[in-house]
Amino acid sequence: MRLQLALDVSDIDEAVDFYSKLFGVEPVKRKPGYANFAIENPPLKLVLFENPDNAGGLNHLGVETETSQQVEAAEARMDASGLDTTGVNDNVCCYAGKTETWVVGPDGARWEWYVKTSDEADFGTDEIAEFRSGKTMADVALGDGGACCG
Repeated sequence: MRLQLALDVSDIDEAVDFYSKLFGVEPVKRKPGYANFAIENPPLKLVLFENPDNAGGLNHLGVETETSQQVEAAEARMDASGLDTTGVNDNVCCYAGKTETWVVGPDGARWEWYVKTSDEADFGTDEIAEFRSGKTMADVALGDGGACCG
């Protein structure tokens, strides 16, 4: 497993240049307005979204796992402890197929617990933008596709 940090940036090209120099690696995936780094040292998944309205802000945090079973186990643990999650969903998001669940922290930080299952040509669905904007799970009608970052 490794932590994921997803940031909103004002200029994707400038941000990719900076983070490539900072961590000494190039993005593993690059699309218009989007970049995805898989950094080995320190173990980090860094995702950049071009979003000038929230530049410099945190988009979301996450934990990337190796298997769907790890996502399901995390969901079961969070649910048993009383955390309000989206439930486990298969989804296309951020140019990847994923099995994922989402939860919002007490101060509004959004956490994605996921495993990547495929590479996709499209960014994916945006079925619960309300969740991504900080509403509680109870305020959001989850579609079949679950949550999407960005």
